[in-house]
Amino acid sequence: MSTQQELRNRRRARLRFQLRRKAGGRPRLSVFRSGKNIYAQVIDDAQGITLASASTLDKELRAGLKTGATQDSAGAVGKLVAQRAVAAGVSQVVFDRGSYLYHGRVKALAEAAREGGLSF
Repeated sequence: MSTQQELRNRRRARLRFQLRRKAGGRPRLSVFRSGKNIYAQVIDDAQGITLASASTLDKELRAGLKTGATQDSAGAVGKLVAQRAVAAGVSQVVFDRGSYLYHGRVKALAEAAREGGLSF
């Protein structure tokens, strides 16, 4: 039997393979979700650099949030990463949800990023 970590790595690799095929040169909006916080990065894989990032640990967000593990905090991170990406000149991205289902905090972050000006 496969362990949880092995299954998670297989889902992540399967999704990344699909994203590479469909990206068309667009940067990748990558999401990492922990038990206490959520992180988002806009990554240019061609150059190997991070163009914009945001998390619930940022000083701008930490003061206004009760905890980093709610959908409200994920929405705030989505809006902030979208603002920073648009300021960096990025408007179209590919959404990389990692091994997480498109549900809950991940979905809230994605919808807030769309509202903030990112297109995917």
